[in-house]
Amino acid sequence: MKILVTGGAGFIGSNVVDAYVKAGHDVAIVDNLSSGKRENLNPKALFHQVDIRSEELRGLIKSERPDIINHHAAQISVPASVENPLYDADVNVKGFINLLEAARLNKTKKVVFISSGGAIYGEAQEYPTTEKYPAQPLSPYAITKFVSEKYLAFYNHHYGLDYTVLRYANVYGPRQIPHGEAGVVAIFMDRLLNSSPCSLYHFKDEPRGMTRDYCFVGDIARANLMALDRGSAEAFNIGTGVATHTEELFNLIYGSIKRARAIPDELKFPQKGPARAGDIKRSCLNIEKAGKTLGWGPETGLKEGIEETLKWRLRK
Repeated sequence: MKILVTGGAGFIGSNVVDAYVKAGHDVAIVDNLSSGKRENLNPKALFHQVDIRSEELRGLIKSERPDIINHHAAQISVPASVENPLYDADVNVKGFINLLEAARLNKTKKVVFISSGGAIYGEAQEYPTTEKYPAQPLSPYAITKFVSEKYLAFYNHHYGLDYTVLRYANVYGPRQIPHGEAGVVAIFMDRLLNSSPCSLYHFKDEPRGMTRDYCFVGDIARANLMALDRGSAEAFNIGTGVATHTEELFNLIYGSIKRARAIPDELKFPQKGPARAGDIKRSCLNIEKAGKTLGWGPETGLKEGIEETLKWRLRK
């Protein structure tokens, strides 16, 4: 199958490309390298350095004629979306519409769209949260993800473009850069390995920090494989169903690094600060639907995933 992966030089997108290539698919990558890296590129995939907002993208899709487009390219940071919502919308909405138009004109069969279960539900009263819960986005980033899902439904209804939406929890693992959505694992690791203090953001009534659902990138890549021929015109939460406080996450990372090398004892206690604009207090995803329809479930526990991520980080 011919698959075009946007954002395929990025943290998650490159892991997905690797999984597609390993499964025997013909893969092309589109990435403008604004946050992706050449070192992440799979040598068996054809790379195009193109911005998804450009006119060039349409010609590229016309020449490549992919069966499926997997869309990972995005402005990925919640705080950055609050600081510059115009840029966030330009990339995440206008760029995506440009991609959908190219897909429509060139008869792409399906789009696998990457949304955010960790953001679009907002401060959900249902916890863990199912796909049926009404979206209540509390940041421009979350709003653009939700709006993009609606554009997909429009293109499906009017033009018959098939799609599957994967609503990620907070993804971590090898190749993650220390910023963006769910970048806290990379931030903690980088700072501790450089003997720098860490910051733990929290709300007044919860000093242990916010709770999040952390999912290993290898499990995420498997979900993208299963979405190729399953889950038509539906959205799926992709996470673990396990909520972890930021303080608990920090302690796991600190302990893992402490066992691997000597670091100052005073780094054991992160500096605490108030939650940032756009932060939500808690997020955890119900993943039963993905299990039933996609046949997917997480296989890597948080402690194991952190160990694997640290091994990669120490090899850099």
